[in-house]
Amino acid sequence: MSPTPALPRLVVFGEALTDFVRTGADTWKSVAGGACWNVARVAATLGLSTAWGGAVSDDLFGREIVEKSQRAGLDPRFLQVVAQPPLLAMVHQLDPPRYFFLGNDAADLAFDPQRLPAGWRDACEIVHFGCISLVRQPLGARLVALAEALHADGVPISFDPNCRNLMGADYPPLFERLVSLASVVKLSDEDLRHVYPALETATALARVRALASEATVLFTRGAEGMTVFPPGGEAIVQPAFAVETVDTVGAGDACIGGFLASRLLHPEADVATHARFAAATAAAACTCPGAHAPQRAEVESLLVA
Repeated sequence: MSPTPALPRLVVFGEALTDFVRTGADTWKSVAGGACWNVARVAATLGLSTAWGGAVSDDLFGREIVEKSQRAGLDPRFLQVVAQPPLLAMVHQLDPPRYFFLGNDAADLAFDPQRLPAGWRDACEIVHFGCISLVRQPLGARLVALAEALHADGVPISFDPNCRNLMGADYPPLFERLVSLASVVKLSDEDLRHVYPALETATALARVRALASEATVLFTRGAEGMTVFPPGGEAIVQPAFAVETVDTVGAGDACIGGFLASRLLHPEADVATHARFAAATAAAACTCPGAHAPQRAEVESLLVA
């Protein structure tokens, strides 16, 4: 009888979905995706024991997510398959992105945290939340309650808002609620403008840092790189790595996935080292089409170049 596998060090909660990307006037291509699922896959392919906690449909779209989760090495005990339709994102324009979601009663909403394996809270060292899962009800309320309970128990929280058009005018209070719980906050310049459209960048960043005074804040600006604000320390400017970019889909997910993997796999390293690894992971993700989860060798080849 084989021993029970150890529980994961990183758990990511949120949506997995299927993107339908328009490729012509009346042609579309389906691609498995979802910001939170992407983060989990990236961390797992980099060698960190990781789980994605969410629910998928029991059809061909759900099966693709299950199969790709297995190939990435994600812990299967956290993935739930339910008899509900799939969550779909209809991407009808790529540049600039234009999309809408289909799934008022989709599988993601049926995720049940009570079905997770015993002991997982004690085993995990950081738990990540983000994107549309936090505003799709009743799932969002369950995940926010879970984040608050974990925070109360001393489990570090990571948060990436990854703003989409589902986050309306009522989103900023929820954003600030999650920021105040987090030990790691990753947000892009687009996220910041979405949440605080009336504030200058410096003012908005100062507000986030005040709410997350004990957190490490990663502020990303695409090809312009990122600035990392450690709690109580000097800001670290990390340039983007120059690569031949195929597309930038999933680059932000790769950035936070790489940062969390580096932090847990190399706790002896400083924040600047983790930031550099995160930037290299994001760059490696841009060298392949779609939300590519780079292998560790792909990232290390950039770090030594």
